[in-house]
Amino acid sequence: MTMPKPSVLISGASLAGPATAYWLVRGGFEVTIVEQAPALRAGGNGVDIRGEALEIIDRMGLSAAVRAHALNSQGMRFVDSRDRQRARVTTAGLHAMVGSEDIEITRGDLASLLNEATRDDVEYLFDDAVTALDQDCDGVDVTFRGGSQRRFDLVVGADGIHSGVRRLVFGPEESFRVFKHHYYAVASADLAVGERLWTTFYNEPGRSAAVFRAETGQALMNFMFRSKYPLSYDYRDVAAQRRLLREAFAGMGWHVPQLLAAADAAEDFYFDALDQVQMPSWSKGRVVLVGDAAYCASPASGAGALLALSGAHRLAGEIAVGGSITAALDRYEAAQRPLVAQKQSGLFTNISVPRTRLGILARNMLLSTRLTSYLLGHQSDKPRSLREYAFADRNENSTHDRP
Repeated sequence: MTMPKPSVLISGASLAGPATAYWLVRGGFEVTIVEQAPALRAGGNGVDIRGEALEIIDRMGLSAAVRAHALNSQGMRFVDSRDRQRARVTTAGLHAMVGSEDIEITRGDLASLLNEATRDDVEYLFDDAVTALDQDCDGVDVTFRGGSQRRFDLVVGADGIHSGVRRLVFGPEESFRVFKHHYYAVASADLAVGERLWTTFYNEPGRSAAVFRAETGQALMNFMFRSKYPLSYDYRDVAAQRRLLREAFAGMGWHVPQLLAAADAAEDFYFDALDQVQMPSWSKGRVVLVGDAAYCASPASGAGALLALSGAHRLAGEIAVGGSITAALDRYEAAQRPLVAQKQSGLFTNISVPRTRLGILARNMLLSTRLTSYLLGHQSDKPRSLREYAFADRNENSTHDRP
């Protein structure tokens, strides 16, 4: 007799959600993904696939597709207000220095590839969200924004730094977010600023504006600035966020006025704090968190994709092993926490947003030395041993107990 597949609901369709779904399907689970946005968000900032994430995408069969969408960045240039280069770091030189590579791809492209890899096997519910969770020892009753109710064996919160699942089960966002005194914004536009295939940085004390010119000529813009205190705004109020960005960069030189005007009109504009998420536990009963919802290391860490993909692999792998769901979630946490602790220990902001003009000068000088990899946080990106989980062993005819 064929046993019904255990059911899993995943909230969030960006990176960690579809990656977790990919592995759970191969473990014999029936997976549904709910996403509050009406569609996948295109574009976005570049994310680095490095360390064990490279092995994970290879195991997923996505290595060739990811490389085909790579931004092919040649490196980073640091310029003054007259566009004169003051420091330069090549991607090839950095890879040679640390003995490993990374692949940079836009968040939107990676999310699209993960969606393509799962959409035939996973039920996707766009323009909906989880509004209530009521769990017992056997499962979780879920109420959706659209009014429907369903029951699942497990619920996974992969819904980012503003996670609704985390809020419903673990408490308010403020209890777990750690303010890191920086904010950032990203947007794209058709601009001829900076060298093609290079990220060009311009700094004034406490502020950074950067542009990556893609092969297509499209400019991916990134703004960062320091703030002594948390800013008061609604993360859903885009107009207020655009205003905050204009105020923070008012009077800045170089091409910044042009970049601000382009960001103000960009449809893919995104603004947030460069905060971290730190939690004493990532699971409660039959609800578990993965990726930024559980352990955001800050977008400035360059580790978002690594933590999302590795967390998804370990979470799904430990669940697929079978046995007690509590034991599986404990194993997931024990396996993932060392990497999270490493990536939350430092931030790229000291390099990208120096506090003073002297700091900018010192940064430019240090980037020409062997300290470059340490300054940019790449010194520990060689992959650890990645466990081989027997995902294929749990199919629809499995006699494993439900989790």
